[in-house]
Amino acid sequence: MDSETAEVIDHDVTTITCVCGNTVSKDGLIQANPQGVPVYIGDNTPVPAGLAEWPADEDLYTLCPSCGRVYCDSVIEETGTAPVAFRVDVTAGPIAEAIRVHWKLSTQE
Repeated sequence: MDSETAEVIDHDVTTITCVCGNTVSKDGLIQANPQGVPVYIGDNTPVPAGLAEWPADEDLYTLCPSCGRVYCDSVIEETGTAPVAFRVDVTAGPIAEAIRVHWKLSTQE
């Protein structure tokens, strides 16, 4: 477990201020699966290539697309703290591609 902790208000994952300073309203934070891959939930539409399916058990994480820190939503909701669970590389590979797909879909909605 990483020793870094983000700021969070009242057990609410939408209020995370990442260790790097990113927030939902700044450069965005993205819901992800336990591997840090951005997830997709659509109204009876297939999951776009590159994104992960929304976890059936709601085992969600929050990914900072700026620095790659990932926070466990259930820990935040239970404890009101936001320790960094793990990090992913947001600059290359499948995570970077998933972030691009996520933002492309977000701007189309």
